[in-house]
Amino acid sequence: MSEVQKPVYGGQAVVEGVMFGGKHHTVTAVRRKDSTIVYYHLPRESKPVVNRLKKVPFLRGIVSLIQSSATGSKHLNFSTEQYEEEGEKQEEKKKETKDPSKISVWLGVAVIGVLSFLFGKLLFTLIPVFLAELTRPFFSGHMAQVLIESLFKLILLLVYIYAVSMTPLIKRVFQYHGAEHKVINCFESGKELTVANVQASSRLHYRCGSSFILFTVIVGMFVYMVVPTDPLWLRIVDRILLIPVVLGIAFEVLQLTNKVRDIPMLRYLGYPGLWLQLLTTKAPTDDQVEVALASFQELLRMEKETEKGLESDGIV
Repeated sequence: MSEVQKPVYGGQAVVEGVMFGGKHHTVTAVRRKDSTIVYYHLPRESKPVVNRLKKVPFLRGIVSLIQSSATGSKHLNFSTEQYEEEGEKQEEKKKETKDPSKISVWLGVAVIGVLSFLFGKLLFTLIPVFLAELTRPFFSGHMAQVLIESLFKLILLLVYIYAVSMTPLIKRVFQYHGAEHKVINCFESGKELTVANVQASSRLHYRCGSSFILFTVIVGMFVYMVVPTDPLWLRIVDRILLIPVVLGIAFEVLQLTNKVRDIPMLRYLGYPGLWLQLLTTKAPTDDQVEVALASFQELLRMEKETEKGLESDGIV
C-alpha cells in the first residue's frame, strides 16, 4: 500500500495511555496500576450535516475542533477513572454505568470539554491584549501593538507549557504524547509496528495539535493587522469575534504544512510547530510505547472489521 493510500489516523495522549481515532472508531488503551491494559471504544457517529460542514474550507477546522474536544474529553475522563480506581471499585463502577443516566454523564463531559477549550482560548487571546495595552505609552503604533501582543501571547504559551510539563503527571502525559507520534510516524513510514521500530521513529509530527496552537498565534498576528487596536473595547470585541476566523485559518495552515512536508523547499513551513513539540512531547519508555501500540493495533482491528462489514453489506 502506498503512502497516499494509507488511511489517516490521529491520536491524543491521556492519563497513562493513548487514544487513537480512525474513520469509524476511537480507541483508548490505558495501563492501570496493576500493569494490566484496559480499552475504551467509542464509535464515530455519522451525521450528514456535520460531514458536509467538514468539507467546507476554514469552517471544517472549527467543526473538527469541537468534535475532537468532545470526544477527547470522554476518553480523558475514562483514562483518569481507570488509573485512579482500584479493581473492586471499578467493578462497582461498571454496574453503575448500566444506568441510563450514563448518557447524560457522557454528554456533560463532552460539553465541559468544549467549553474548557473555548474558555482557555479566550484567556490566551485576551490576556496578551491587556498586557500589550500597558505598553501603549511606549509603543503606540498599530503594527507595534499587534507585534507586542503576539509576542506576549507566544511567551504566555511557552511559559504555560513549560510550567505544566514540570508536574509529574503532565510529564508522563507528554511522554505518551511522544509515544503517540512515534506510532503514527512508524505506521506512515511503512515499517513493522514493533517497540524497537516505534522507538526509532520521530516523536514530532506535522499534524500535531501543538503545531496548530502555535499557528493560531502566527495567523492571529497577521489577521489582527487589518483590524484596529484602539480603542481598547473595540480591540477586545475584535479579538473575541475573530477567534473562529483565526482557528479556521490556522487549521488550513496546519493541513497545508502536512501536505508539503515532503517537498524540500516547503517542509520548513511546519518547523515552528515541530519546535513547539519539543516541549509538548517527551521521549517515552518501552512500556509506554507498548500501551500506544496496543491502542493503535486495537483500532486497526476494529476499523478492519467495520470495513469488512460495510463491504459485505454492499455499502462500500
